[in-house]
Amino acid sequence: MGRLMGYLYEWFYLYSKFKDIYDEDYFISTLENDVRVVNKVPAYIMERFDQNMNNVYNFRIKAWSPIQYYRDAVLPRLLEEKFIRISPFANRLSFDAPPAVQRLRCFANYEALRFSSAILTLGETLVARMKDRSASNGGKYISVHLRFEEDMVAFSCCIYDGGEEEIADMKVARERGWKGKFTKRGRVIRPGAIRINGKCPLTPLEVGLMLRGMGFNRSTYIYLASGKIYNAERNMAPLLEMFPNLQTKEILASNAELAPFKNYSSRMAAIDYTVCVHSEVFVTTQGGNFPHFLMGHRRYLYGGHSKTIKPDKRKLALLLDNPNIGWRSFKRQMLNMRSHSDSKGYELKRPNDSIYMFPCPDCMCRSNKSEVSRSSSATRSAWIKSYYYGCFSYPTF
Repeated sequence: MGRLMGYLYEWFYLYSKFKDIYDEDYFISTLENDVRVVNKVPAYIMERFDQNMNNVYNFRIKAWSPIQYYRDAVLPRLLEEKFIRISPFANRLSFDAPPAVQRLRCFANYEALRFSSAILTLGETLVARMKDRSASNGGKYISVHLRFEEDMVAFSCCIYDGGEEEIADMKVARERGWKGKFTKRGRVIRPGAIRINGKCPLTPLEVGLMLRGMGFNRSTYIYLASGKIYNAERNMAPLLEMFPNLQTKEILASNAELAPFKNYSSRMAAIDYTVCVHSEVFVTTQGGNFPHFLMGHRRYLYGGHSKTIKPDKRKLALLLDNPNIGWRSFKRQMLNMRSHSDSKGYELKRPNDSIYMFPCPDCMCRSNKSEVSRSSSATRSAWIKSYYYGCFSYPTF
């Protein structure tokens, strides 16, 4: 195991875009006792490949491969080539890996990774402004991740109430983004079935009705994390009417503050992420990496539990589409849905669960190699304590 880790992680190459979002120097220095990270492949290595990365052998690894595959297949090729690429890189390793690998994953994800100074500064500034504006509520606010951008609506193939204009817009958007994907011969799209299965993005109106039904009122301060909402003037109006204290990064920050980030969707998302991490409650309305990583990060920060509302979208679709349901009945169902979210408490990782969404118990021991080397017995005791208390102490807000 040690030999494999040494070879696989002896040289870890950071792509140039990394430093645009993350603090590269901090990442490298934090991991220095575990992994030797470089931001440029040494010239003497690239000489063997005529300074051309395309000449480097690319090992295409099946998603979620077990650690044994790396020992049996990847390591021999790495020893032979001395330098390899792995592309695509995401999700190449099983979530049920040996403890040493899990520990390094956790340490890299939750301790070594932090946003660049520019992103972190603005994000924390917006958190302070949200707390200041919600001072009447004790500085507490909820964050909502809303996915109702044009490309998201188009990809879902769901039909809303925008009529012929919406149908035309979505047809153009689908062809622009996924040319031919949705018009292949024999492909049948059933919007009704997609909605019943809970796969349709929630509209701003539906999110507003859900939150009001769950007991949040007009005095609630909401931070909305999203991209450019489709037909925003029309679709956002009912949500703003229900929640006049709704804030976004565009409202909280000046044009000058946002200018360095505006043309970069990942950097804008990083700002949203920072404000959502520190909210009293996080509400997710659609799947994806952003809410999954955020839920895991909040669990890690708050000792294994975080206040998250993840609605049952199948049930929600049935309720919203029922013309005979009254507000009292709808509200009772929403309160039950919220209560179910609150009652989950500490969610432990099960086999094959993402360690980034369910960091407890694997990630709750926060020691690194340098700490272990200083005092093995003391550190072992600290590991046991952090494991126990880390997983079972209630979060403070």
